Amino acid sequence: MGLSSKTHLRVRYSETDKMGIVYHANFLVWFEVGRSELFRELELPYTEFEEQGLGLAVIEANCRYRKPAHYDDELVLVTEVDQMSSRSARFCYHVYREETLLAEGKTVHAFINTEGRSADARRYAIWTRLQGIIEKNKDAKHLSKG
Repeated sequence: MGLSSKTHLRVRYSETDKMGIVYHANFLVWFEVGRSELFRELELPYTEFEEQGLGLAVIEANCRYRKPAHYDDELVLVTEVDQMSSRSARFCYHVYREETLLAEGKTVHAFINTEGRSADARRYAIWTRLQGIIEKNKDAKHLSKG
């Protein structure tokens, strides 16, 4: 889809294990940070979804670790919307230290209502804004290809 953002992170001591390497589960925490920042950049913070009674529940998550990250490393997390429908969303992530790819992953989310049941996002006001951003991005991507 091409909707993406970059988030700069610095590895904190508490995120590392006894060997000084980032504990693997912290990458999933960083993925959440990346999603939140992406939506914030789109002027659609999670709080607006929640205020309307709509959530995005993680239904699948994976991460492939390529190289270790260490305490005090400066990292860049690239988060991209890979797919979006009125029922679900998929995000892709790439974590870099300078030009070196350290990890890559994806998460799949289902839109849910306040009762935790599957929801059709088209029934919520925020969908109109989200759909507009997606369509605008498709048009911009198409124009950039020539």
